[in-house]
Amino acid sequence: MLYIICVFNQFNAKIKEMNSNPTLMSLENIAIQFPRQDGSGVIDIAKGLSFNLPQGDIACLLGPSGCGKSTVLRAICGFEPLQAGEIKIHGKIVSSKHIRISPAERKVGMVFQDFALFPHLNVLENVTFGLRVGSFPNLKQKGMQWLERVSLQDKATAYPHELSGGQQQRVALARAMAPEPDLILLDEPFSNLDIDLRERLADEMRNILKANNVTALLVTHDQFEAFAIADHIGIMNNGRIIQWDSPYDLYHKPIDRYVAEFIGRGVFIQGQTQAGGSVHIELGQMQLDEGMHLPAGKQIDVLLRADDIQHDDQSPMQAEVVRKTFRGADFLYTLKLNSGQEVFAFVPSHHNHAIGEKIGIRLGADHVVTFQDKQNN
Repeated sequence: MLYIICVFNQFNAKIKEMNSNPTLMSLENIAIQFPRQDGSGVIDIAKGLSFNLPQGDIACLLGPSGCGKSTVLRAICGFEPLQAGEIKIHGKIVSSKHIRISPAERKVGMVFQDFALFPHLNVLENVTFGLRVGSFPNLKQKGMQWLERVSLQDKATAYPHELSGGQQQRVALARAMAPEPDLILLDEPFSNLDIDLRERLADEMRNILKANNVTALLVTHDQFEAFAIADHIGIMNNGRIIQWDSPYDLYHKPIDRYVAEFIGRGVFIQGQTQAGGSVHIELGQMQLDEGMHLPAGKQIDVLLRADDIQHDDQSPMQAEVVRKTFRGADFLYTLKLNSGQEVFAFVPSHHNHAIGEKIGIRLGADHVVTFQDKQNN
């Protein structure tokens, strides 16, 4: 079988324009509230949430369970009302406090967590189910075109129970895209799949969407899925977008501690700024990024991720292995420094060190992420 191979606390300042493509959808200061079950008031699900999604781009709302991301997706679909703000598609208001265009009139496709395929219909019938116009031969032809685009043309007569989870996902995506909606929404589309399949299928989905110039919004709690598929990611917490940015900038330029700790696997280690634009930490000296002007002697916290620390048998600096996780190509080691501070390091898997063993390490960071020391806030 042919597979396509490859891989929102709103800013107080204005949100960055990510590229020059025209905006397909915008959310402007939306608020979503649910009444409390005991009648004591309301729960804020989304508060002052804003972002723009350009035509042809893929975006992701990323955050922990309960942060409000799936409810925002349902509001975009038209299933949840707004208490404030506006949702616009192609500049037209589809949701506000006083306006609520029906889901059927929004030209929005949806891929659900469980794929929601009809078990009594075969693959082709599932794909053509949402097509309401044209003769059957034309519908069949169009359905087959979409099955070809997701590399499932040889499964047209199969039934959902005869397909793998990844194949069912692609059928659900083809069914959502067949009516040619303006926007595709994906609600945790990989959550029911095996962990080993998720990254590969995220890559396949990205390539299918890009090949067909489909604009899409995904919600997930898994940052690896978000990084594999999205052009733009909004980090959500408690109904707000903390940072809306490219995956690269979220990782290398987190706007605050929450984003820094949420993205990647790292720890904060205390450092002291030095003359000449550097900072000294227990592991050595690090040069601050150009444009960072901090007075010497200032206590700051430096974010160290697992890829910032490298195994080096020749290094005089030693750290004790206190935990390790085998990941196939590498180990994720938890290492204890002389001070007792623990840090993470990715080490190639042929370096299989025992718990309690000391190994040589060195700094390998080429970008320094710092925050003011909490004790000095």
